[in-house]
Amino acid sequence: MRRGVTALAGVVVLAGAGGAWAVLRRPAPPVPAAALSTATAQVIRTDVAQRTHVNGTLSHAGSHQVHGAGGTLTRLPAVGAVITRGRAVYEADGRKVPLLYGARPAWRTLTVGTTGADVLQLERNLKALGYTGFTVDRTYSPATYYAVRRWQDDARLPVTGTVPLGQVVFLPRALRVAAHDATLGSPARGPVLRGTGTVPVVSVQLDPARVATARVGNRVLVTLPDGSERRGRVTAVSPVASTPQSTEEGQPQATVPVTIRMSGRPVRALDQSLVQVALTTREHRDVLAVPIVALLARPGGTYEVVSGGRRVPVEAGLFDETTGLVEVTGLTEGQSVEVPGDAA
Repeated sequence: MRRGVTALAGVVVLAGAGGAWAVLRRPAPPVPAAALSTATAQVIRTDVAQRTHVNGTLSHAGSHQVHGAGGTLTRLPAVGAVITRGRAVYEADGRKVPLLYGARPAWRTLTVGTTGADVLQLERNLKALGYTGFTVDRTYSPATYYAVRRWQDDARLPVTGTVPLGQVVFLPRALRVAAHDATLGSPARGPVLRGTGTVPVVSVQLDPARVATARVGNRVLVTLPDGSERRGRVTAVSPVASTPQSTEEGQPQATVPVTIRMSGRPVRALDQSLVQVALTTREHRDVLAVPIVALLARPGGTYEVVSGGRRVPVEAGLFDETTGLVEVTGLTEGQSVEVPGDAA
């Protein structure tokens, strides 16, 4: 009986050793399916940055006031509307007063034989609006006269071939309506409305200790009141710090005025709205990146991702909290990595 027990024990030991050998030789098992749903994201090549966040005030570059030339005010554009070349700035006595682009305001009637810079800017506008058959110069010629008649007919203005004072408004560029200075039914003489340019800008009062993050040309990210984001660039940094007037709350702190110009279309948010500005403190360009949520922490402060059902060690670089991306090495562009299902 003892021999049987010994033999049985030998079988158990051998079986255990064989099992251990099999475990050592077996390839690493695939990552088990997570209890939570997962999705995939691609490794992309992009720019990542670290940023510091400050508050700013939204406005639009430029300031213009439009004066009426007479009649009764019968229509005004809505506040926030953008008026472009050829469109009506306002309406008096039921007739539209269109906007034309030019640095010089209208100050006289333009007719055949008139010469000057105002004639030149009128002819430039006619050409930009698609009218031909005249020479763009400083002289109001008979050819200009006929081009003006065609334009007036298309614009439903009195067809006279001359441009009387008050028939058009000259401004340097498109106008964004900021406020009304008159009401419908009132005389269309004197201030009618105020406007700005269409380029959105942000003003930031920056702590002098952070000035290095706001050099002219630096890229920024602006979060608008509705939560949308716009890219922009620093266009001006004051060389002198300013100190606001004292308040009951204590000694005011000096700040450095910084101006940021945003890209893209005009912003619908009201002027003087508060926005958040992300100033870049560090930036790595043209690097591989994955969503931060794709990283899995490993012992020793290292990371890995799951790709193709396997755990792949990666080296993490710059974390971009604003975009939710992290710079990585150890992967290839276009490779898929797993992320939580609600992060895809």
